[in-house]
Amino acid sequence: MDLTLLYWHWLVFGMALMMIEIALPSFTALWFGLGAVLVGMLLWLVPSLSVSWQVFIWAVSSALTTLFWFRYFKPRAVNKTMAGLSREAIVGEVGHVIAIPREHQRGRLRFSIPVLGSEEWDFICRQEVQAGDRVVVVDLSGNTLVVSKQ
Repeated sequence: MDLTLLYWHWLVFGMALMMIEIALPSFTALWFGLGAVLVGMLLWLVPSLSVSWQVFIWAVSSALTTLFWFRYFKPRAVNKTMAGLSREAIVGEVGHVIAIPREHQRGRLRFSIPVLGSEEWDFICRQEVQAGDRVVVVDLSGNTLVVSKQ
């Protein structure tokens, strides 16, 4: 049996994979769909391309675009700043002082479970605190917590 794939077969296959991506959170099927669309466009330009070469080009282009996404774009897409955090999500949380504030240095506290993605935070406190003291978050000042001794 001789299998013949036309350019539009690859385009439909690629678009179907891209639509499947709507239900997947990983962005993986998108890149396989993009590889299929690439093969469809290449087959439109070079109609004599054998099926084995089509599948090979699809596999390589899918792997390269997936690798490119996970290696370069996804790590840069993670928001590493504290800007825009919800104040209500952290105010009222209780932590323990692990480093006391010095004259020109903020203190450091640790929560028993991560709060907004981090166990340890810098803090400012108007009261004198010692290592091991329990403190409660009362406000935010930029990326620094404002706490009071509990």
